[in-house]
Amino acid sequence: MVQMRMGYDDVADVLFGSDGIAYRLQVPRRRGAGVDHGDAARAQQIGIRATVGHGRGVVGHDAAQARFQDLGNTDGGVEVVRGQHGLAFRWGRGLAKVYPMFFVWLKRYMPRGIYGRAALILLLPVVILQLVMTVIFAQRNYEGVTNQMTDTVLREVELVMQVVDDAPSAAAVPATVQDRLAALDMGVTPVSASEVPTRNRMSWYDYSGRVMVARFDEYLPSFLSLDLTRPTGVHLYVQSRFGPLDLQFERRRISAQNPHQLFVYTFSFGFVMTLISFVYLRNQLRPIKRLARAAEAFGRGRHVPYTPTGAVEVRAAGAAFVDMRARIERQIEQRTLMLSGVSHDLRTPLTRMRLGLSMIDEDDAEPLLQDVDDMQGMLDAFLDFAKGTAEGEAEPLDPHALMQTAVEDAQRAGRNVTLLPPEGDGTGTVRLRRMAILRAVDNLISNGVRYGARAEVSVLLTDKTLRIRVEDDGPGIPEDRRIEAVRPFSRLDPARNQNSGSGGVGLGLAIATDIARAHGGVLRLGSSDTLGGLRADIVIAR
Repeated sequence: MVQMRMGYDDVADVLFGSDGIAYRLQVPRRRGAGVDHGDAARAQQIGIRATVGHGRGVVGHDAAQARFQDLGNTDGGVEVVRGQHGLAFRWGRGLAKVYPMFFVWLKRYMPRGIYGRAALILLLPVVILQLVMTVIFAQRNYEGVTNQMTDTVLREVELVMQVVDDAPSAAAVPATVQDRLAALDMGVTPVSASEVPTRNRMSWYDYSGRVMVARFDEYLPSFLSLDLTRPTGVHLYVQSRFGPLDLQFERRRISAQNPHQLFVYTFSFGFVMTLISFVYLRNQLRPIKRLARAAEAFGRGRHVPYTPTGAVEVRAAGAAFVDMRARIERQIEQRTLMLSGVSHDLRTPLTRMRLGLSMIDEDDAEPLLQDVDDMQGMLDAFLDFAKGTAEGEAEPLDPHALMQTAVEDAQRAGRNVTLLPPEGDGTGTVRLRRMAILRAVDNLISNGVRYGARAEVSVLLTDKTLRIRVEDDGPGIPEDRRIEAVRPFSRLDPARNQNSGSGGVGLGLAIATDIARAHGGVLRLGSSDTLGGLRADIVIAR
């Protein structure tokens, strides 16, 4: 099955499967080629050359057996060849590449941190180099030296066998060899057939022993078996005209005495250099981690002192972050000062209006006083919005005690609100701005009792998350308008009855959203399962 997606993209993706492996083919889209605007393409036969591997032409070594997949009718000339190992597209004279997607599963096992990935990039070449050197040394150098020394021993064994054949009897074999070949320092002992090992004896890691056995078995016709496990040396069992013989000689005569030293030196120095590289790599990555912590803290509303250090590129990124943080803080400060100044300046004429209305008839002044109170409430909302999260510093607080304070304050103000029992198995404190969180929860409670009859507050604390939930029994907010509801100065008349209560200026949810974001959290709106109204959750990571 070949699926082709065309459209107004720069790249057309072709997804297909072969032998259980998924592939993605990315073909640059050519305007006017007949495949634009969703038109299908028809495959045209092109010349096929049998290739080896993933080279030019059709992908795969079975290119000569490729078949064609018809994708429709067009005048553009998109050529498709599908083989056993893949599929190739050609636009005009060019041939697109096929990218296998079997490597996608590997991403799940790759390190996700920059330190782990950098360490892998550093360690993987060293390990591969060590393995390659070991294989090359074992196969070419060590094996070659062992073969040469074994050939020397073979010639000595042949000489010993000639002397053995000249001995008058089996009992005289040791003395005859000792007299005539004492310089070889090789012992010869006649043994019975039962004393001859039925198989070669050696350690499982004895690579040179396997080379010796193969050499003896090939070039020594009288070879019976080889025993390399005895501490006295090598015991070579051969067949003679007097029966089996046990030839003893030192191991160093047939293989390198300390072949492991090269491996020990290689891996030891490689390990030491890897440790040094790790230390250097850690020092190079530490500025990046400091930058990440400073950026994460700033996203949660905390100002962590940060000075750009490290390589030139890291310093440039750190300096850009410091400048960006300064601009954002300066913009927030200017906004706060502007709104605070405007709201504060409007208090003076409102006070004069209130004094003037107090001098006229009470019946005539009551509607105007209500307007003045509404304007005063708007100014207070503007000031709260202008303050944002700039009030106070984050400190470790007990969220349960903090919500108990918020609910008691709301109850003293005459609001019908209840604090539910704690939820979750988490304990301890959470770094919060006390006044900001109290203001956010107070806004949510005010909205709940303004548009409903009662509200409920609950706290869920786990090892990783703090959730403060406020539910009411009001009309709620439709799902398609919840994003609009958290925008500043947004008032949803169909969803919220503004005639109930004193109304508002549309900043309650906006203030709560800003405070939640400043703590690295989020404000989530939903429908209450228990009360049927709005459910507002402030979720903050610990």
